[in-house]
Amino acid sequence: MKYLHTMVRVSNLEQSLDFYCSKLGLREVGRKDVEAGRFTLVFLAAPGDEDAQIELTYNWDHEAYDGGRNFGHLAYAVEDIYDTCQRLMDGGVIINRPPRDGRMAFVKSPDNISVELLQRGDALPPREPWASMQNTGQW
Repeated sequence: MKYLHTMVRVSNLEQSLDFYCSKLGLREVGRKDVEAGRFTLVFLAAPGDEDAQIELTYNWDHEAYDGGRNFGHLAYAVEDIYDTCQRLMDGGVIINRPPRDGRMAFVKSPDNISVELLQRGDALPPREPWASMQNTGQW
């Protein structure tokens, strides 16, 4: 398992970049605009520590973030998304977003912190029972 990033939702991308980059000293290491989903992802890292990133998520349609909704999730790359989810499920963990695509899953900690699991490298071919599983709750 490898730590990837922590996601934080931001209401003003320019102000947030000013804070995280100009004031805090992080550097932008990646950006992705997702027009279909109407959001922008900006990845930041401390100089020399590009493997530990913050993902700023800016939703183009305004949304008030209350109740901790601005903190999104922790993310980890795993060697085999299916084996990892099976091990977690066998341990009593609910898979909130199953890895239907062989690439991504979400689970929650006992304190309701969302944890994203991402397949290291290319997505695995779809496999049952995962491909047919429905989402459970929110992540």
